[in-house]
Amino acid sequence: MKTAALTLALCVASASAFAPVAPKRAATKVAVTTYPDVPTNRVDEGAMPPVGFWDPWGLAELGSDETMAWFRHAELKHGRVAMAAVTGWCVTALGIHFPGAIDYSGTTFESLGTDPIAAWDALSGAGKFQIIGLIGFLEFHSELAKPHVMRGGTPGKITPLLGPISLWDPIGTMGGLSEEQKFVQRTKEIANGRLAMIAIMSFFAASFVPGSVPFIPN
Repeated sequence: MKTAALTLALCVASASAFAPVAPKRAATKVAVTTYPDVPTNRVDEGAMPPVGFWDPWGLAELGSDETMAWFRHAELKHGRVAMAAVTGWCVTALGIHFPGAIDYSGTTFESLGTDPIAAWDALSGAGKFQIIGLIGFLEFHSELAKPHVMRGGTPGKITPLLGPISLWDPIGTMGGLSEEQKFVQRTKEIANGRLAMIAIMSFFAASFVPGSVPFIPN
């Protein structure tokens, strides 16, 4: 049941990855200049070289502008979670871990091993609850942003939890970039997120169905 739920969730995430969506608006001059080969009415929706705009099922034409904004917001969040998941998976598989114990009973990080699935299963119920609870809190907090993404808010924008300190850009690396550079960085995030969603699905598939993913050993 747990495996089926994970698979379903990842498949839903990947659907948004292959259908660039956002509020329908004219592409900015910066976007058109950056990607002149992509139709101007698709650049702001996440279309970029080398694929361009690819939506064989016409998902980007469904729903209202508010629906498209929600889809884009969901795609960005799924991509960010997937990038974190891929990083965590690789770090665990390489045997990199925190020192000391993970709980008061003395379970060490090292004892969890290098198999990411087995490491999760080895966590206590309280540990899993804390992780899932934190994720739920962050998701709930993001929905409190004003204006809401379906009411004119910016898809993917993270409201700071610590006053002026942004969890997304704590050292202000984006502040000194030009608008064109910021646009390129945002499109890179979308592209990396889409790749990460495919990657984490491949990792799960290879773990549960040996031989199902080419180039990943059993």
